[in-house]
Amino acid sequence: MTETFDPVLQTTGLTRSFEQGGQTIQVLRGVDLAIARGEIVALLGPSGSGKSTLLQAVGLLEGGFGGSIRIAGAEAAQLDSHARTIVRRDTLGFVYQFHHLLPDFTALENVVLPQLVAGAERPAADDRAASLLTALGLGHRLTHRPSQLSGGEQQRVAVARALANQPALVLADEPTGNLDEATADVVLGEFLRLVRHEGTAALIATHNERLAEKMDRVVRLHEGHLE
Repeated sequence: MTETFDPVLQTTGLTRSFEQGGQTIQVLRGVDLAIARGEIVALLGPSGSGKSTLLQAVGLLEGGFGGSIRIAGAEAAQLDSHARTIVRRDTLGFVYQFHHLLPDFTALENVVLPQLVAGAERPAADDRAASLLTALGLGHRLTHRPSQLSGGEQQRVAVARALANQPALVLADEPTGNLDEATADVVLGEFLRLVRHEGTAALIATHNERLAEKMDRVVRLHEGHLE
């Protein structure tokens, strides 16, 4: 019996252009991409190649894109604002180069909050947050605020927050780009290990070839097309 490929993310003919100085600049020129459930894919490309634009598209963070975006089997490109918010909350997780943690909340609370927004009960949210943070080596830092954590620790909290609602797909934009090389290696290793343990798919944008080699597959963005 032949297995059916059931991608968690599939884009077909994805385009994006911007008007600048009276000219139309084509950033994405018909991107076709499919990511299987549980697969970790590195998105490589130099600065300015459109990696962030592609992540914004599949993360449903802004409009103005052409083509098809299917997330967990459902067409998402034409959803209204409210429906996009629901998909982002329930299906997607995000990790950015800068952690964007809430400064007045502890590490635990930063991971609890998205769960409460999604309707989780507080005891279950606390348990889930503590479990994720402990898996990332932060079991002894649960009550610390971001200002009391190192850069690597802050980014680990951001990773735990992205996984808090058990998303089908995590999107990461240069998640270790703000860390020194040694810390970046450690954080990325823990990130990949936890993503694999959770069974979540991931699309991770980076310009670092060495880090990309640690992932399941590499795709390259060049002049608006994936190679």
